[in-house]
Amino acid sequence: MFKNKGVYFGLLSGLTWAVDTILIGIVLSSTLFLSSEQVIFLAPLVSTFLHDLLSSLWMMVFLGIRGELKTTFSKIKTRSGRWVIFGALLGGPIGMTCYVLAVKYIGASYTASFSAIYPAVGAFMAFLILKDKLTLKNWIGLFISILFIFLLGYSSGEMASDNYVIGFLFVLGAIFGWGMECVILAYGMKDDEITPEQALQVRQLVSVVTYGVLILPFMKAYPLVGTALMSKEILFIAVIALFGTASYLFYYSAIHKIGPTRAMALNISYSAWAIILSAVFLGAPLTLKMFLFSIMILVGSVLTVAGPNEFSLKKLLSRSVGEPIK
Repeated sequence: MFKNKGVYFGLLSGLTWAVDTILIGIVLSSTLFLSSEQVIFLAPLVSTFLHDLLSSLWMMVFLGIRGELKTTFSKIKTRSGRWVIFGALLGGPIGMTCYVLAVKYIGASYTASFSAIYPAVGAFMAFLILKDKLTLKNWIGLFISILFIFLLGYSSGEMASDNYVIGFLFVLGAIFGWGMECVILAYGMKDDEITPEQALQVRQLVSVVTYGVLILPFMKAYPLVGTALMSKEILFIAVIALFGTASYLFYYSAIHKIGPTRAMALNISYSAWAIILSAVFLGAPLTLKMFLFSIMILVGSVLTVAGPNEFSLKKLLSRSVGEPIK
């Protein structure tokens, strides 16, 4: 159906991130991260730090086997490497920290719903900066995906706090950070000075250093880090980080091959994959509404990357009557 393997990389990035999301949800629901309100608040930051730390180690093994590890560190000093660092800061520590703080002030449902529009921001910035153009059908597909992700996460409950203005500001920070990360990474990789694999190693190192030196000490989270490192859950987190690393590799490869907007549209399909996989493998409840919304998210993702001659009415009619397609 699709000739560009970047599309398949994008779909695989969403599928593997869904697995990562499901497994990290299991870890965050363990007694290790539920012992107090303070621990519950810090858990996403600490788990992200450990996830990216272990992902960085997986990437070192991967690049070491390929004989590219030393070369990768030298790329940090290049122009492309500096852009990757900038994108990593926006999407990783800044975006994720804003997301966690938004959850604190306005609740998880509102935060998840509102932050779902980040691909639209990324698409607009990609159009301005990279001249990454979409057809009308592609824009409709992106709108469909974002709309149904928003509806899937939306809750009619009240805000978790009276400080909703602060919460929305943090949501905007997450939206901007995540949307710009993809665009900046695409810009950094456009001259092939740094490969997607090398860019991912740089990204994870930047995330680990920023969390370890700035965010976790400020949040006084290192006692929880120490507890997590000594717990049995750390082995589970290492496995999760392997899925996360695979997802990032597919995602970065998709950005490089098909552009940031289409890569984001395929990556956010993880919302649908997570619901389907949870129902199939974990027996999680699956309502008709959830199933239909998941299908619409996937449909929107596919339409966003569809070429001008794919899924056209003429093509579908030709197939239905058995005529050859030209």
